Amino acid sequence: MSETSVGDREILRSLAADVADIADLPVMAQRREEWKRHNALERVRPMILIFPEGSWRELLPDSEMTCEDSAARRTEWTLRSRLYQHENFQDDTVIEKEWVVGRAVHNTGWGLTARHFRSSMATGAWKFDPVIKTPADLDKIKFPRVYEDEDASARALGTAQNLFGDILDVKQKGVAHVSFHLMNVYTGLRGLEQVMWDMIDDPNMVHDAMARLEEGSHELVRQYVDMNLLSLNNDATYHSTGGNGYTDELPLDDYDPDRIRPCDMWASAESQEFDPVSPDMHEEFTLQYEKRLLEPFALTGYGCCDDLEPKLHLVAEIPGIRRISIAPMANVDRSAEKLGGDYIFSWKPQPSHLVGEFDADMVREYIRHTLDVSQDCVIEMILKDTHTCENRPERFNEWTSIARELVEEY
Repeated sequence: MSETSVGDREILRSLAADVADIADLPVMAQRREEWKRHNALERVRPMILIFPEGSWRELLPDSEMTCEDSAARRTEWTLRSRLYQHENFQDDTVIEKEWVVGRAVHNTGWGLTARHFRSSMATGAWKFDPVIKTPADLDKIKFPRVYEDEDASARALGTAQNLFGDILDVKQKGVAHVSFHLMNVYTGLRGLEQVMWDMIDDPNMVHDAMARLEEGSHELVRQYVDMNLLSLNNDATYHSTGGNGYTDELPLDDYDPDRIRPCDMWASAESQEFDPVSPDMHEEFTLQYEKRLLEPFALTGYGCCDDLEPKLHLVAEIPGIRRISIAPMANVDRSAEKLGGDYIFSWKPQPSHLVGEFDADMVREYIRHTLDVSQDCVIEMILKDTHTCENRPERFNEWTSIARELVEEY
């Protein structure tokens, strides 16, 4: 953040004080402990998290910010979003009395930049414009090199300490969210439809690409370790594609607080582009590579917006697997039967229920059904991917009120 004006500073410090007050509420300590038990596979109760994502622009538009400086306005938005979450959603978000400053860690990328044909609509769909056209083009993929702007890291920490140090617990983290998205990277360069054809017409090309991306991802992690850039994520750090890292299982007993290892951390992977792909082909063309990437980490998660129900027997073989995403279109009955209480049933309810006419009775029965069939599971409800609520922010409040009412019954 640049030099903060007196007016902006007063606004930010006032908001930070409000956040600190909320973080001190007894309910936050209670939620934190419930999440630790939940993440340890103890069925506390169904847990609820709300991530408005695209709908934030309708819930908390930039026009409502009062700071003048652009950087201050971004900080203001972050603080106000925490307050909004607490005041409006009846979920299990833990508001922490902290301000996390990220170290200025970057990498050089994969040597190629994905291209798209853009829509004329601001939030419209785009089409792939492939940059990998032949097997020879795979040689253009380069391993990312990691670097840190240490001066920028120090400046960011100093600025935050000066602004919030007497109100919030200011801490600096390096790489805390570790997630692998090999197929997302490759389909972005090759084109999703073409990769589907390649699995039949030129399977070796797909394997060569995955092997290259796996090796480059291993190299990324090696650089993080060698440069001492990893940070613990056994806290509010976002995990997988919805959830958090609260746990007493990590770090391991022999850990060095000054040098975090993969075995002290959570990590995750996903290949949502493979939703329509058979279990065998999913295993062959992406999951086998992801398993090796996740192996060094203590606890892992898998999946995103894809229906994993037919593939859960393969997902269960991932080293350290703890959190498994159950997408909106997945059969929750069969998923619950397969998962039981051995994994976190990370259910992603249908976000489209927040658009069109909001049908409270339908939402209530929809959630009730999943809670009924998952009574032997360690379940969490993660409402996300809500790209719009049609400028009706109260729908989030109604949805979470219904979910909370039902959770109390279980």
